[in-house]
Amino acid sequence: MARKIVFTSGKGGVGKTTICAGVGKSLAKLGFRVLVADFDIGLNSMDIEMEILDKIQYDILDVLEGKCRPSQAIVEHEKILSLYILPSVHTFDIGKINLIDLKNVIENLSENFDFVLIDCPAGIEMGFHRAVCVADEAVVVTTPNIQAIRNANRVLSILNGFFQNLSLVINRVRKDFVQKKQIPLPQDISKALDADVLGVVFESDFILNGNLQKQDENCFVKIAQNIANGQVCKFQNLGNKKTWGNF
Repeated sequence: MARKIVFTSGKGGVGKTTICAGVGKSLAKLGFRVLVADFDIGLNSMDIEMEILDKIQYDILDVLEGKCRPSQAIVEHEKILSLYILPSVHTFDIGKINLIDLKNVIENLSENFDFVLIDCPAGIEMGFHRAVCVADEAVVVTTPNIQAIRNANRVLSILNGFFQNLSLVINRVRKDFVQKKQIPLPQDISKALDADVLGVVFESDFILNGNLQKQDENCFVKIAQNIANGQVCKFQNLGNKKTWGNF
């Protein structure tokens, strides 16, 4: 039975979908069977992140409406073995989405995978609760931005009522800003939010255009390894440039 992990955030634009996709790819490269389920219904972009836009025949709404079997909606990644995507839909009638049916679909699919990663819409509205209710664990994505941290704190306070296994990924960290003490250190964010950090992803133009460099891939691999092994970051003195390689 798969571990079902929802990737969520309070604030939009923190890179939640990119993190979910990157971790999914890394887990698959580590040899796990991974399903990435796009629950960001209406504003979905996982199909772009995974480069499957022209491969989609059915989506999650088709499954719920009985137009296809779940296995027919799943798209296999062309380049990465054991990575699969359950795509979402751009237009929808929210009244057609039954939470119990949605949970049953994920439960049935999870029997064939090691991990099911669920990309959750930003905010704390109905879409957030749909995604959270089908998961067993949660990863909250934030950036060093004060507003993002505050919103992440709100999400964590809600998720504490759902999960015991909660953790953070801190995205878009600029090393030069850390060196100049212009943004909070990752360990300070961890302390302020009272949550363990799975990994830090540095600000990178290559991530934005989808052309990952080795250092970017290493960030996602580290997060994937920590998830798989039940570990978290052990922070050292991040003010010292020599310690950045530990992430």
